[in-house]
Amino acid sequence: MSAVKTPGRRPRSDGQRNRERLLVVAKAAFAAGEIDIALDEVARRAGVGIGTLYRHFSNRDALIEAVYCVELDRLAEAAPALAARHPPVEALRAWMILFVDYIAAKQIIAPALKGLVGGTGALYARSGDVLKAAIDGLVASAVESGDMRVNIEPLDLLRALAGVSNFASGPGWEASAKRLVDILIAGSQAPAP
Repeated sequence: MSAVKTPGRRPRSDGQRNRERLLVVAKAAFAAGEIDIALDEVARRAGVGIGTLYRHFSNRDALIEAVYCVELDRLAEAAPALAARHPPVEALRAWMILFVDYIAAKQIIAPALKGLVGGTGALYARSGDVLKAAIDGLVASAVESGDMRVNIEPLDLLRALAGVSNFASGPGWEASAKRLVDILIAGSQAPAP
């Protein structure tokens, strides 16, 4: 009597790729103004079945939150990676450039976020904690290295960039905000001895 082999489960990497494709498709749809895109259409565009979508995201709100959290996590993970590869002020500058990209992504999905059943309070509270921890660490390193003044308030740097995005959110605002990064860094540097 021969044993019949049953197919094993797909490797985790396959499931992760499916999840990532779903998130990319959803973000692209939101960016194109398709805020009310049907979940089965997201699955179709991602090349997966609707069951696969529901295995990863229990409902529409879960998908929208995940799109937002991917951008937030990318920004959070960048802080220690940049700090390990660059001098403190350059790491801070590079992270602030990424923060501008995060603001742009947040603006893209903002209409979808507004429709979340439970609201965005907890989601935004988490993002505030993540952003504060990242910039606090980067600024502390730059101050410790002697490259930045000791009286720099890290959140002021983020507020300035967020203000530019809210004030001038028309075409070209991102380039303007990225130029502001250099101005903020130059204005925050410690005076030469």
